Amino acid sequence: MLRPLYVAIVLAGLSGPALAKSDLLTIYQEALLNSADLAAAEADALARQEVLPQARALLLPNIGLGAGVAREHVDIEDRGSDSYSTHYYQASLTQPLFRADRWFNYQAAKSQTEQARVEFSAVQQQLIMDVAQAYFNVLRASDNLATARAEEAAFERQLEQARERFEVGLSARTDVLEALAGFDTARATRITATTNLDVSYQALTRLTNRDHPELLGMGHDLPILAPTPGDMQQWVDTAAAQNLSLQAYRLAIDSASDALRSSKAGYAPAVDAFVRYNDSYGGARLGGVGAGISGTGDTELTQFGVEMTLPLFTGGGTTSRVRESTFRLTQAEQASEAELRRIVERTRNLFRTVTSSVEEVEARRQSIISSKAALDATQTGYEVGTRNVVDVLDAQRNLYRAVRDYNDARYNYIIDNLGLKQAAGTLSPQDLEDLSAWLNPDYNPDRDFIPPFTEQEIRRMNIGGSQPQPTPDEQQRRMRTSF
Repeated sequence: MLRPLYVAIVLAGLSGPALAKSDLLTIYQEALLNSADLAAAEADALARQEVLPQARALLLPNIGLGAGVAREHVDIEDRGSDSYSTHYYQASLTQPLFRADRWFNYQAAKSQTEQARVEFSAVQQQLIMDVAQAYFNVLRASDNLATARAEEAAFERQLEQARERFEVGLSARTDVLEALAGFDTARATRITATTNLDVSYQALTRLTNRDHPELLGMGHDLPILAPTPGDMQQWVDTAAAQNLSLQAYRLAIDSASDALRSSKAGYAPAVDAFVRYNDSYGGARLGGVGAGISGTGDTELTQFGVEMTLPLFTGGGTTSRVRESTFRLTQAEQASEAELRRIVERTRNLFRTVTSSVEEVEARRQSIISSKAALDATQTGYEVGTRNVVDVLDAQRNLYRAVRDYNDARYNYIIDNLGLKQAAGTLSPQDLEDLSAWLNPDYNPDRDFIPPFTEQEIRRMNIGGSQPQPTPDEQQRRMRTSF
């Protein structure tokens, strides 16, 4: 069986209650059952595993039966001619005793079979990554669309305010044009974000062969933690030992090494034991009694023994096959070394990326707070005449850019963390199950595209001024309304 890793998960998922929104595990379970790439990879692995019984068959006894009938005409000078029919039956059994080339081909087939299994496991791991990337790219696009909508609404309010101030003579027409340009840009951004969301859903459709109109969102309370263990070299050592792609390359070396031995065995003798039986009936009667050939009757022939064949000259074919196998072995060794270097590079880069993401997500979160405080201050300055509308528009752009960067950072952290585990060869469906625990059924992108802030963070934004401080819930409500 090639799918023991996830059969239990699929069965458990199919027996569970249906959800209005698709979650991460549901998407994965459907991808397992409907992914054309996975089905093709499984068929390829099953086909490649057949090389082992085929190689083994060449080492086992070979038994054959035969029968035939022939009509022959014999003409012998001075003895006459005759026509007759011959019927024959035969059986044979051959047991290879010494076939070095077949033995090494059998060993190579073992490595090829294991290589096929490992490569299929790598495809299974890649499906986990494909599902996660597709799922969180949809959530990223959803949050970006919510941000674009909020930005468009904010620029629309700014445009209305600019028009009101122009009508009463508090600002120039230039402010209205600047605000209109900002609103048009925000509207274009929102249109692009809508398209990007529609496009991102297509990856899920491709994997599962059905549409998923809505997904569970990822809450902002997902822990952003550094990789464990925290030593980069331990991750590199684990990747060098367990990475599935690298294991497949090493098995290819074993297979190529045995193939080289098989080619060299072309110089060795072959020894077989055999048993042959032949029963024939028929023949010619020529020349009369005592003077001719009497071939009629039943003839039985039984042979058994051991025979050896030794190739002396094969036209250079054996030597050529040895050279080819030598080059193939060198190719496999160098390909394995190149893959090792790629895996080490990828593991180190992902470890650094995930480690830095811990600080980056927090920094992006603080950037939202700072940008919101700067926007409030700029807006106040604009109302009293110390700032112009361009300053306000720039502050708004900075705020929504900070929100997008924050959401990108947290989704990148999730995907890079899974990528690090894939590079190390430890990625499994359990990682998706662990992530699913942080999905929020009540997540609404238009409401939750920004993280909930603490009271201390809200005070940093100078919300409320000298007025009495509202309750934390009211502060959060005002916060989202201001976006």
